[in-house]
Amino acid sequence: RGQVLRPKKLWKNTNCLSMKLAILSSLLVGASSFSTSPLARPSTALHETGADLRTLAQGLNPVVKYYDPWKLSEQNFWGSTEEETIGFLRHAEIKHGRVAMMAFIGFIVHANQITWPWPMTLDGQPFPKADSAPAAWDAIPEEAKIQIILFVGFLEFWSEVAGEKHYMRGGRPGDFPDFDNKYIPGGALNLYDPFGWNRSLPKESKEKRLLAEINNGRLAMIGIMGFCAESQLEGSVPALKGVIPHYDGQVMAPLAAGHGLVHMEGLF
Repeated sequence: RGQVLRPKKLWKNTNCLSMKLAILSSLLVGASSFSTSPLARPSTALHETGADLRTLAQGLNPVVKYYDPWKLSEQNFWGSTEEETIGFLRHAEIKHGRVAMMAFIGFIVHANQITWPWPMTLDGQPFPKADSAPAAWDAIPEEAKIQIILFVGFLEFWSEVAGEKHYMRGGRPGDFPDFDNKYIPGGALNLYDPFGWNRSLPKESKEKRLLAEINNGRLAMIGIMGFCAESQLEGSVPALKGVIPHYDGQVMAPLAAGHGLVHMEGLF
């Protein structure tokens, strides 16, 4: 139903797909153009008040500036304060942006049927080659899905309990605590800067990268939703028509195609 981005076909049909792929690439790469300017370089330290959000928004996008039409930052979730609510919202946006950036790249990789060369399971089963990331998810064994869900759950648990200060209690939104050898046998590489290459960066460079990360995350959220929309309703994203293959499953119900423990169709 749609042209699958397999490696051999991709290289042979470059003229056919180059413009559309360029559009996709520009969505992700173009985030750097929204980075803060030298004239307005706000700090990303806490930003837990409405005034701080407006300062941050000016640095993130001088054109759009502050945008909160639903006034979420003023809602005081769960009876909390404005500062706690803003800390929650900022952390949620950064985390969703990071997941979306990985999902955006992952969707492209799976659409090109690029997999690891070694077996996926101990019994020698290879990684599935599918037309899209959702189809690849459906094709992996139930045990693999459980492992992925448990690993993500561990990361979520660790981010909530291991930091010095919670992001709703004066901590830094988006900060993921380092892994501690006392709790993880053998230690583990940290998610950000595992080899410590960026520790000596000037503070100004770090601030600029944090702003760029937020912008890239926002664009990636738009990008991955565009992929999912086109895979469900062909032609809904004109720039992706004929590029993203149709997916017969339910992108918003990733456990619907499972069995046993991971089968949750109709739960909601």
